[in-house]
Amino acid sequence: MHIVEDLNGLRGQVRTWRAAGERIGCVPTMGNLHEGHLTLVREARRLAPRVVATIFVNPLQFGPTEDLAAYPRTPEQDQAGLAAAGCDLLFAPTVATMYPAGQQTQTRVEVPGVSDILCGASRPGHFIGVATVVCKLFNMVQPDLALFGEKDFQQLLIIRRMAADLAMPVEVIGVPTVREPDGLAMSSRNGYLTSGERAQAPALYRALSVAARALAAGLPVPQVETEAAAALAVAGLRPDYVSVRRAADLGDPTAADRELVVLAAAYLGRARLIDNLRVSRPAG
Repeated sequence: MHIVEDLNGLRGQVRTWRAAGERIGCVPTMGNLHEGHLTLVREARRLAPRVVATIFVNPLQFGPTEDLAAYPRTPEQDQAGLAAAGCDLLFAPTVATMYPAGQQTQTRVEVPGVSDILCGASRPGHFIGVATVVCKLFNMVQPDLALFGEKDFQQLLIIRRMAADLAMPVEVIGVPTVREPDGLAMSSRNGYLTSGERAQAPALYRALSVAARALAAGLPVPQVETEAAAALAVAGLRPDYVSVRRAADLGDPTAADRELVVLAAAYLGRARLIDNLRVSRPAG
């Protein structure tokens, strides 16, 4: 596996692959990789002969109360995992490489509407930082396809919209959430949990599972949301939101909408956990 930090090194390798007619898959990450990330790499390897993973802890997507310096960084472990998963090239740029003119004057990319709800309401400006850095990475790597986990469902839809709106020739592919045996969605932020909190954390998946079954059984959306939030609180989590939305665009569902997603975010100690489940609601 090649490891490059500069844009010229990245583009030189990409040109070589392009000259050979090879498609390129891309897996953008912020490092501290777990099995969910490596699943994305292996799926990219299945879909394309060349795979580029990126590791960049993006300061633009951290809010003023979020500790950028404390975000876990495990470069040696990440490199070993990527190589074993079949990654061809790791692009690990510095902040200076990504934002050579500084962050304050950096052109920003915003996907209006869908960026302002749910996690966007709780973390103002977060998705502008995400869209900006992913747009830049797409322009740098120039992949044919890019893979993202469905755990960050709102992020996936924002990136998909951005690529479509800006006519980027990148297929954005969602990959199902990878879970621990007890159902907890794998996340780099799970490392913030104490042992006691880790035992509580699967309550998020359990609450979503109950909510999904209730929706599939035809229970009203407001009732489902209220009962799921109450279940989280009883389990010792502090709900940020529980929301049922249209799966296609995260709009508020009407009675006619069949394909839904129930999304939740909750605080547990230092961690803010997010998760979601897709639901097909019966007609009538």
